[in-house]
Amino acid sequence: MSATVPIAAPVAKRSQNRAWKKMKRNKSAIAGLIIIVFFAVVALLAPVLPIADPYATSWSAIRKAPSAAHWLGTDDIGRDILSRMIWGAQASLMAGVVSVFIAVITGVPLGLISGYFGGWLDQVISRITEAFLAMPFLIMAIALAAFLGPSLTNAMIAIGLSAMPIFIRLTRAQVLAVKTEDYIEGARSIGLGHHDIMLRYILPNIVPPIIVQATLTVATAIIAEASLSFLGLGQQAPAASWGSMLNVAKNYLSQAPWMAIWPGAAIFLVVIGFNLLGDGLRDALDPREH
Repeated sequence: MSATVPIAAPVAKRSQNRAWKKMKRNKSAIAGLIIIVFFAVVALLAPVLPIADPYATSWSAIRKAPSAAHWLGTDDIGRDILSRMIWGAQASLMAGVVSVFIAVITGVPLGLISGYFGGWLDQVISRITEAFLAMPFLIMAIALAAFLGPSLTNAMIAIGLSAMPIFIRLTRAQVLAVKTEDYIEGARSIGLGHHDIMLRYILPNIVPPIIVQATLTVATAIIAEASLSFLGLGQQAPAASWGSMLNVAKNYLSQAPWMAIWPGAAIFLVVIGFNLLGDGLRDALDPREH
């Protein structure tokens, strides 16, 4: 019996090569990955790129249309939109990734405990999770951000906590499906404790759906961060954020439409990129497709 347990457990590891091969054949997923990598590289290289100071104002260049001097134009106080777009990418991508990280590290352990142990503990966690899920995601994020105070850090915490119930429910459902497998019973029969079973045999086999959900949730988190910044609850001026740029641009849609076009297009592209990548990962990591 002891020889069969370690062979059956690492199902996800054995399918990694096949999943990557299938991922490479998915053109839309690769397109999404390219979009994400492009924005990530631009954001990381913002400090060394030869661009204008994103905070420098010029009263002689207020709301100037795109030109050789300012490729994407200028805003209401003469700041270069291209440089603010690049620096704003840092805030938006960081908010998306960090928020989801918070949601995963808080939601997955709770879902794992709830699904594995069951009983009254499962009932308590499930009822609290359902109560959170009854409230719309963005409304909860706005409420938490308003309670914590306006800042990018608080916005990321608010978005992460608002997304946490999704991962609790997903993890619980996956654990309920996996814990009845034969190799889990085998692990119990050789005397392994709950901690070892959960971390060595259950968690590795529920990682693929969590990765897919996390990728898709990053897109939602980026939209949420832009919404909070638009409302003044996220990144604070004069720091750049795509959401706050849209907030300023709404006052000049007829005089300077480029102020809204570029941050709006950036949010659209990044969200599409994560959605395409998430859909591709879902297909590639689905064991029924191998």
